[in-house]
Amino acid sequence: MSGIFISFEGGEGAGKSTQIQRLRDKLAAKGVEAITTREPGGSQGAELVREVLLSGAAKDYGVTAEAVLFAAARADHIDTLIKPALEDGKWVLCDRFADSSRVYQGESGVPTPTVEALQQVAIAGHNPDMTLLINVTPEVGLARVSKRTAPVEFDGPDRFETDTLETHRRRQELFLDMARNEPDRIVVIDGDQPQDKVTDDIWQAVQDRFAEQIQQEAGEPDANREG
Repeated sequence: MSGIFISFEGGEGAGKSTQIQRLRDKLAAKGVEAITTREPGGSQGAELVREVLLSGAAKDYGVTAEAVLFAAARADHIDTLIKPALEDGKWVLCDRFADSSRVYQGESGVPTPTVEALQQVAIAGHNPDMTLLINVTPEVGLARVSKRTAPVEFDGPDRFETDTLETHRRRQELFLDMARNEPDRIVVIDGDQPQDKVTDDIWQAVQDRFAEQIQQEAGEPDANREG
């Protein structure tokens, strides 16, 4: 049985990393094996590209070059981690995926056909079974970023956290537009709520969508079966 692929999306300070770990723990308590990963990154080659992108080292080469680097990192990530894990029956929980490229590179001016062509090559048909969009008001998200006490990768905010408030607002709208266009895949979660409420809403959404798979992996009887 192939695994389930869930991506987490949202603006800066949405709390994706925290919620991914919480979902993994809830799945583990049900006997479901899930791995967590992130983009850009998640594999050895992609992590090297991550440092180049988020440090701002690639910024001077232009937005199209950044888009190509994101796609290259994603292709390596899929080939070396995501695809093998799914084929092994594991669930994959990914902090950002192709939707982030569509929003971030699209907002920065990369033509949509270019972004989509890069994604088609990089993804090679491995689309998420479900995407959880943690929708956070940009002012709230950026305030959270400024208060972070956990270790960070760089000295200060990363390449994208330093963009203007108006840029963050445009990205939020692009994410929401995407959710309106793909309601069967993308579930919007109110990220302005307390963390525990966000966790509860995510768990409910996952159970609503994948109750049968969770029951199978947990060895629970199917509630819809007679006898």
